[in-house]
Parts: sequence; structure tokens; C-alpha cells
Amino acid sequence: MSTQLTESAQTRKAVGNILKGSAGNLVEWYDVYIYTAFLAYFQPHFFNSKDPLQGALEGMAVFAVTFLMRPIGSWFFGRYADRKGRKAALTLSVTMMSAGSFFIAILPTKDVIGVWALVLLVFARLVQGFSVGGEYGTSATYMSEAATAKRRGFFSSFQYVTLVGGQMLALLVLVVLQNTLGKEALSEWGWRVPFAIGGVAALVVFWLRRSMEETLSTSQAEAAGASVPGEAQPGTMKLLLTKHWKALLICIGVTLGGTVAFYTYTNFILNFMNNTSGIPKETTSVINFWALFIFMLLQPVYGIISDKIGRKPLLLWFGITGVLFTWPLMSTLAGTKDPMIAFLLMIGGLLIVGGYTSINALVKAELFPASIRALGVGLGYALANSMFGGTVPLIGAALQKSGQVEVLFTYVTVAIGISLLVYIFALKNKKPTHLDREQGTAWSAAPAARKDDDEDLVNA
Repeated sequence: MSTQLTESAQTRKAVGNILKGSAGNLVEWYDVYIYTAFLAYFQPHFFNSKDPLQGALEGMAVFAVTFLMRPIGSWFFGRYADRKGRKAALTLSVTMMSAGSFFIAILPTKDVIGVWALVLLVFARLVQGFSVGGEYGTSATYMSEAATAKRRGFFSSFQYVTLVGGQMLALLVLVVLQNTLGKEALSEWGWRVPFAIGGVAALVVFWLRRSMEETLSTSQAEAAGASVPGEAQPGTMKLLLTKHWKALLICIGVTLGGTVAFYTYTNFILNFMNNTSGIPKETTSVINFWALFIFMLLQPVYGIISDKIGRKPLLLWFGITGVLFTWPLMSTLAGTKDPMIAFLLMIGGLLIVGGYTSINALVKAELFPASIRALGVGLGYALANSMFGGTVPLIGAALQKSGQVEVLFTYVTVAIGISLLVYIFALKNKKPTHLDREQGTAWSAAPAARKDDDEDLVNA
């Protein structure tokens, strides 16, 4: 009976910490996505092009440039989280995101300060890129460590519940403002409102995160602060590249196809439907909102399934179906003007991507020991995200402008295929992970032996 009470207490503790951690994730990703959601309305104030396609291309170029800061942010915050604590890193991250949003909300336009408007916009987005670069790895680490052993898949899935929720929230604000302010007011000044909302929300999360419990152990924090001659310290690139480079490569491989597919079906698809399918902006906003709502609700379902059958089967589902159906789904979507068909096609793509998004943070967290987890997860994700995922909107916009959007379908398919090879050959199912050894096994059979190298890199 006492064991049951202990499990209940652990679950309540996990729920509280996950909610506080995920609230920040929600706000950070809302701040990321309001840029693309409102780009069509504020681009005339910062970019000179009168051609909507060219303006979208320039705007997406700024979006892509901010991804260059993600590896730097992941390095800084990952090191900080592995040495000073997850809570401290997450609190600092959301503070910087808030500052970036407030800055954009009050930023003068090119009519007032000329080219400096664009320069300052890029600067603000670089700060936010730096912030979100640290948010992903640190929040993935925190939520995986805060979860109970038997429900890691379920609890960790809330990282993408809130990530998708942030995008949904951005779309909801867009739909509300479209229907209350109207196009003229939204283009003139209304686009500033969502950035101001994001800044205020981030301050609220800052207050919430101050009461989070730390998951970095006292002994590890002490080890990080001690200098041992000849030994790589926790949270350092030396430790990551000398002892855990295999895990880092696997982390990049796991991420590559998933991030390309995710940005295709959740971010670029709005611009894709507007400029290729020819569906009106107001309609595509509604389509995206409801599709993402269903996608968000499915994340914990996938997470629960992974707690029963393992992580690898879900990744295989994503990889195999992604390779087979990306071309049919996207080519059909390009040729339809029916909003319902477009909605169903988007749902089909998101059902595929859900096999990756729901558990990818946990899969990566299980690859690394606590001493290097935040840095390893964050840097592996950021490198793949910057090189492949973050460039999808820019590549897509360029291919749309040149009339070769079909090339994007091939790009997405190949990226997913590369990751599928990683899922098949580099991952094992229901085997011991670093998290199992540190905080209890997720499966009934728990091995006693412990290894600190990467020969037993496992998961899913």
C-alpha cells in the first residue's frame, strides 16, 4: 500500500514539474512561430519587395538565419544546464525569449529608420534563435528526468504537446485578429499585438519556473564544479566529443528526417497552401489550427503506446510511412483547392510525423548520461535542425518561386529515408538506457550491469 502511495506521490510530483516545464516550452515556441504566422502582414514594413512570393522568400531567409544561432544556444545552455542545473538554464532561456518578443513589438519600421529596421529585426530573431536553441535540449532533458520510469513516453510527449501548442496558439491569435481587426489594421499595426502577448506570457512563465524542482543531482553539480586533471568535466564539449560522439551522431541522424518532415507539415505548409494550392489565407489558418489541434492531442497517445511497445516501433512507423507517402500527400495537396481535402491531407501527414515528434526528445535523452545529457541532446538536435529543418521554409519558398516545388517532396522523402536507416540499424527496442540506470527501468526486465560508453546505446 505504501508503495502505491509512493508511486502516486511520484506521479503528482512529476505532473507538477512537467506542467511548469512545458508551460515555458509553450510560450517559447509560440514566440518562434508568430513570426511565420504573421509574416504576410508585417513583411511590407521591413522588406522592400512588392512581390508577395519574393517578400515571403526574404522573410523566410530571416527565419532560416535565426537557426544559425541554435547550435550556439544549445552549446551555451546545454553546458549551463549540465553544470549549473536545468532550472537555471530554462529560466534564463525564457527571459531572453521574452526580451526578443517585446523588442519586435516596439520595433520601428523601414519607413522610420530605413534599413536599420531589418537589421534590428534580424538581431531580435537571432536572440530568440539563441534562446530556443537552449530551450529544446534543456526542456527535453528536464521532462525526461522529471517523468516517472514507467510513463516516460507519456510525460515526455508533452514537450511536443506544448511545442505544437505554441504554434496553435500563434494560429489562434492570427485567426482572432483576422476576424476582429481586419486586414488593413492587421497590416498597419495589429501584427505587433502577438509579439507583445508573447513577451508578457514569457514573464509569467519566468515566475512559474522559479518554483520548478531541480533534476540535476547535487553530486553531479559538485562534480561539474570540480577540476580533475586529465579528465573531461561534465557538460563540456571535450566529454561529449571524446566519450559520447557516437551518441551525438545518432542524435543527429534521429533528428534529420523528423525535423524536415515536421517543418514541412506544420510550418511551411501554411505558405504552401496559400501560394501553391491557392487556398485563401483566412481558410488555411483555420485548416492549420484544427489539424494541429488534433496533432497535439495525439502526442500523449503515441507516448502511451511507446511505454507499452517501445520507442523504436513508432520511429519505424514514421520512417516507413514517411518514405512511402510524402510524395502522394504533398503532390495531391498542391493540386487541390478544396479546404476539406487539404485538411485531410494535412492530417495524414501529421499522423505520420507523430511517430517521431511524440518520443524523439525522450529517445535522444536516453542516449546520454546525466553528465552530458542537456548538451548532447541540445547540440545534436540544433545541428540537424539548423542544417535541415530550419531551411525547409526557405527552400520551399525558393522552389515555389521557381515553379519546382516538387523537388521539395523529394528532399523530404530522402531526409526521412536517411533517418529510417538510423532507426533500423542504430537503435534497439526495450533495452537498458542511461535513464533506466539512473532513475529506474521503464521495462520489467532491468539489467544490473552498467556501462558508461556508447556500445550499449539503446532505445527505443
